[in-house]
Order: sequence, then C-alpha cells, then structure tokens
Amino acid sequence: MSTDIKVPTLGESVTEATIGEWFKKVGDTVAIDEPLVELETDKVTIEVPSPVAGVLEAISAESGDTVEVGALIGAVAEGGAGAAPAAKAETKSEAKAEAPAAEAKAEPAPAAASEMPAAPSAAKMMAEKNVDPASVEGSGKRGQVLKEDVQAAIAKPAPAKAAPAAVRAPSSAGDAEREERVKMTRLRQTIARRLKDAQNTAAMLTTFNEVDMKPVMDLRSSYKELFEKKHGVKLGFMGFFTKAVTHALKEVPAVNAEIDGDELVYKNFAHIGVAVGTEKGLVVPIVRDADQMSIAEIEKEIGRLGRSARDGQLTMADMQGGTFTISNGGVYGSLMSTPILNAPQSGILGMHKIQERPIVVNGEIVIRPMMYLALSYDHRIVDGKDAVTFLVRIKESLEDPQRLVLDL
Repeated sequence: MSTDIKVPTLGESVTEATIGEWFKKVGDTVAIDEPLVELETDKVTIEVPSPVAGVLEAISAESGDTVEVGALIGAVAEGGAGAAPAAKAETKSEAKAEAPAAEAKAEPAPAAASEMPAAPSAAKMMAEKNVDPASVEGSGKRGQVLKEDVQAAIAKPAPAKAAPAAVRAPSSAGDAEREERVKMTRLRQTIARRLKDAQNTAAMLTTFNEVDMKPVMDLRSSYKELFEKKHGVKLGFMGFFTKAVTHALKEVPAVNAEIDGDELVYKNFAHIGVAVGTEKGLVVPIVRDADQMSIAEIEKEIGRLGRSARDGQLTMADMQGGTFTISNGGVYGSLMSTPILNAPQSGILGMHKIQERPIVVNGEIVIRPMMYLALSYDHRIVDGKDAVTFLVRIKESLEDPQRLVLDL
C-alpha cells in the first residue's frame, strides 16, 4: 500500500514552496516521522516527515521545482523493500507526459478566479480606497479576494516605470570559467525584495548615539553565575537591550507604529524581532509581548528562537507580527552601520561592537567600553525629535541599568 507525500499547509498567505533537498533516494527505507524532504518558502524552511514507515517509492518533484500547497511530491510504500527505481522513472515520465495537459488546464484559472466575488469586507475597502479590483490578487478559496489582499495591494509600492532588471555584462572567457552560478533560494529572494521595497516605500533616516557599556558589563559580571544557576540560561546583552527598547517604545509610541493606507496603527504591545544570521540568510524571529517579560524570560526566549533558526526549525508563528526589530552586527565586528527597516515596522535598532575608546567624564579623559547605536526609522511616522528621544532613552537605561529593574 502506498501513501502519498504532499506539500503541507505552510501558513497563512503562503501558497507555494520550492523543493530544497531530498534526504532520501527512491528505494531507501524510512521510519515514521523521519524527514524526507526540505521545503523552502519565502519565510521559513521546513522539513516534511514520512507519515508511515516503509520505502520511498517515488519522487515526483525534484530539487528546485516550485510546488503548490497540497501538491503530490512523492510516495512511500508501507513495509516491504522496493522496486523503486522503476517507479521513479515511471513517475517522472508520467509527469512529463501529463505536463502539457496540466498547463492547458491551468490557463483558464484566472478567469475562474475572477468569477469568485470578493469578500464583503474586501469589496468595501476597495471602494473606500479607490483600489482597482483587477490589481488585487486573491489568496482565498478559488482566488477570492480577502481584506488582507487589499491591504497588501495598498501597501505595495508602485512599480518603477523605467527600472528593468540590470543585465550583467558578459565576463571574459578566462573569468567565466572560474565563476560559479547558484540559484537564489526563495528565502534570499524574499530578503532582497523586502529590503528593496522598504527602501522604495519608507522615508528612511538613521540617527546615531553611543552608550557606555561599563555599567551593564559590571552588573553582568557580578551576577552572571548566579543568574545562570537560577534561570538555566546565560545572561547576555540582548536581554538588557530588549528591555531598554520596550521601555523606550512606551515613551515614544510612534516608533512602535505602522502605516496602513491613510491610517496610523499604534501597537499597545511590543513584539520584538531579533535578527539572526543563518547559513541560508537573515531571519527575524519574534519575542512576543517582550514588554511583559523579565530579562530572564527574554533571554530564554531569544535562546530558543536562536537555536530554532540555526536548526531550520522556526515556524510561521515564530516569524510573524513583529512591531520593532533589533539587529546586532557587533557580533560580527561591525563598528557602525545603518540598518534597513523591516517593513511595515517604523523602527529598527542597530547594535555594534563594544570597543574601548577615550571619552571625557567629569572633565577627565577615561577609557570606557563604548558601543555605537543606530536607529533607522520611517520619517513619515517618526519625527526627528521622537527618534532622538527614543535613542537617548535606550542610552540612559543601559548606562543606569537599575532603571530597567525598577521600571523607570
């Protein structure tokens, strides 16, 4: 008996994925829940486990293929050992033979989708915002346009008229032989698109300050062993920075807001995104309700999200809903940078390398461990005064960390 392997539901608004790597070959035995194949979406990478124990009987979608949710990508024969190679060849030949018919059937899909009326809330919003229904791509059943689709269409920047993709000049014969071309993953394509969209949409500006890290370093040095013993997690700097950010967001709510059409949406909560570098690119998992958490709880959650990111185990829920982002380029040695907004958020904080520098304290030159801070913000929402105030509040909290403990 064969059990089909299909593309699982990948999360809200995600309708397709790219086949990454098959961990098994046709004919290999597999255990129940053993990972069979890796799927790459534009947000996360997930593994599809085997629903039964048996033999991988067929693979009908190869690495690099784009597949929709629910698509058949393989089959596992329960028990027994397999006559799989033939099955694979047969499956591939059948797939090729059926491809023209599938393409022919796919052509009228847009017409069918247009016959499905938009959801009432979506139709109302399109009328209110003067949005052309033809410009909105529906993500509901049978292509129905939902309210979220209209919001996405409104937020999407108008395409540039004269900005075709740059065509790379051909390399010389000698250089071409030493070049390697690698197809961009869906995650990398999404990172590129989102960052460029943020630059094209937001009125992005960056303001800088510096913070004396000695008070935090002294506090951390005094209590790190006791902290780890009690909470089971190391006391790092991210807990202090995240807590300082949540305090500053309460004082300057514009930095925690976003634009939705012609409205400003103020968030009365703080879901803090923490940028994490992985082998496949930058991801930003979310520490939810960080403003309600202690430093120990924040450190535990950041640790969990960091491990999940490096192991490729982040879920869609881990990645959605952030209101502000923290990026720590200092771990790679960056001394100063201008981080790009994580749209539709209106602010992102860049942390940098701690470096000893001479500064003046009470009229005397002293050596202190200093860090440059950078706040990139959307000037459409955040005024310069608010941006500077926000960064100064973070500086004050870190240079007097007792304020964080006392909630001042």
